[in-house]
Amino acid sequence: MKASCWVVHFYPGAWPTLQPAFTHTLQMVDIATGWSERVAILGRGQLAMEEGFRRILQRLPFPILRLHPDNGSEFLNDHLIRFWGEQIVGLELGRSRPYHKNDNRFVEQKNDTLVRAYLGHRRLDTRDQCEAVNGLYDELWVFYNIFQPVLHLTSKEVVENRIKRKWDEAQTPYQRVLHQNVLKSEQETRLAALYDRTNPRQLRKGIYQTIDRLWDKPRGIPAPIGDHREETGHVDKCTALRTRTLTHVPDYDSHPSLA
Repeated sequence: MKASCWVVHFYPGAWPTLQPAFTHTLQMVDIATGWSERVAILGRGQLAMEEGFRRILQRLPFPILRLHPDNGSEFLNDHLIRFWGEQIVGLELGRSRPYHKNDNRFVEQKNDTLVRAYLGHRRLDTRDQCEAVNGLYDELWVFYNIFQPVLHLTSKEVVENRIKRKWDEAQTPYQRVLHQNVLKSEQETRLAALYDRTNPRQLRKGIYQTIDRLWDKPRGIPAPIGDHREETGHVDKCTALRTRTLTHVPDYDSHPSLA
């Protein structure tokens, strides 16, 4: 499969409430390479959505040929269809089938590994917090796309009433993009320079320091009375995960070669 077929999903950053706008995550994943983009936006209106998409388009290293969102009204409306028609000429726009949640499986799984695993379900409702989340996503953009190897499922069959899956060789999204030959020379040079100057061990520590600074920022609206999910549930698990992961960071001073 050729790169540039993107699935898109909109992940709410808190449990639904009747309170004013809060931070949401807009996420896009390229099916062929696994290259992912995330941006935090405050609310889900037209201007916020367009601002989020523009932020993604400014740093994408290769063009978008096809876009496949879910059926949410934040995506399928006249304003965003006009927006994409103006931004990308010849863009093919698809959509998920009704009642087929698995159509967006490539991006849905990243909501867990690249959003909830770092932020839990805590509500973030100020612009300062939203910008801090974007700072975190900028660091994750480098760490995941450039340094995090992933497996892609190549086949699946039923053998003796059991599902047997086969996977390809683990590669980073950056490696997969290089093999697709979709990068312009200047983009390829920019990414190679980014790879050479980045120490993934230091970057990973910086990510968790950014998360700690995020929790220190003042909140705009207190949690509803009786809602103890933040203090007793997902955020505590997220903190434990951060601590456990940092304890086992390999002690190396420079990143391993991608060769």
